[in-house]
Amino acid sequence: MDKTHYPTTTIEAGGSERHYWRDVWRYRELFYFLAWRDILVRYKQTVIGVVWALLRPLLTMLVFTIIFSKLAKLPADAGAPYPIMVFAAMLPWQFFATAFAEAGNSLISNSAMISKVYFPRLIIPSSAVIVSFVDFLISFAILVGLMFWYQFVPDWRILLLPLFMIIAFAASLGAGLLIASLNVRYRDFRYIIPFVVQMGLYISPVGFSSSIVPDQWRLLYSLNPMVGVIDGFRWAIIGGDYQVYWPGFMLSLLVVALLLGGGIYYFRKTEKTFADVI
Repeated sequence: MDKTHYPTTTIEAGGSERHYWRDVWRYRELFYFLAWRDILVRYKQTVIGVVWALLRPLLTMLVFTIIFSKLAKLPADAGAPYPIMVFAAMLPWQFFATAFAEAGNSLISNSAMISKVYFPRLIIPSSAVIVSFVDFLISFAILVGLMFWYQFVPDWRILLLPLFMIIAFAASLGAGLLIASLNVRYRDFRYIIPFVVQMGLYISPVGFSSSIVPDQWRLLYSLNPMVGVIDGFRWAIIGGDYQVYWPGFMLSLLVVALLLGGGIYYFRKTEKTFADVI
């Protein structure tokens, strides 16, 4: 007598809603597959993928250093070399910008899969954020090279850098989920994504220190969630006498939490309609 046991699937009303996060865990292999697939597409048998991940932040750092340091004569933070100050901000900003753009377009790029197979759609934009982290790691090598070039040695605060990386992850995932949901329903958002990324680069303290913002405006300026993330990265990397405007940092942290919570909520609310409208 055949005693082979086969897995069974129980279909119940509202089951997918109640067991959603359990399903996310069950489909974790799909998450790995999507992330690995995108990494291979970007870097396998290609030079421009890796070179572009290095050149983009490097060229931006050079332009910002020339404009803000040489021409505008803005001071560096706590005596750190200006290129290191800029690149310490370029790391989280480039990660956020890439993750935001990739996650925003991820559902449209995988429309065939969404319309045919059930799985928690949250996996798709989340895997796009992970792929952006690979670019972050490649760019981090430039920062290490700059530190050797300027003989700049970070202090113990560098050990807290993973904490600020988690905050950057939260901001990127929250914004990515929100824009991905909107992009499915309103395709005009594919044109808005590059504009938001471009504007965000200039209104975030990437090429300059947030300390140049007048005191009466710093709290309002910190409503930009990337202000707290960038200041946290600089605090960890530059160290020394660099000071964080902690009221603004806490406000940015609150905005990040709201962005992540709101992004997940809106994504979950609209997820059930993706297969119909995509």
